Amino acid sequence: MARDAPSIDAYGDGGFRLSGVRHEGSVLIVQDQAQVWQVSGLADLTPESLSGVIEAGARDVEFLLLGMGVANALPPRAVREALAKAGIGLEFMDTPTAARMYNVLTAEGRRLAAALIAI
Repeated sequence: MARDAPSIDAYGDGGFRLSGVRHEGSVLIVQDQAQVWQVSGLADLTPESLSGVIEAGARDVEFLLLGMGVANALPPRAVREALAKAGIGLEFMDTPTAARMYNVLTAEGRRLAAALIAI
């Protein structure tokens, strides 16, 4: 199946440039579709905020690449448990590292979702 995943061209100033188009705020990319993600920090990160990833399930999402903002932080236990229950792996890191990693892993054809908190 051919993929049409957006590339992350830039990040910062409170948003991202995906495939040449500026997106304000945090972004969620599931099944190669980018959407606004209403999470601005760790306090907003809940299983409900990742419902699109969890609903996609392990068949479509091998793992979630979670950009935690300026600095890496441990996601809440409820988030980790909800992803594990859905059979979806979790990799979390600061947003700049996650943005770079997303491009590499997408180019390799990995079935991942990305949830990136804007910085």
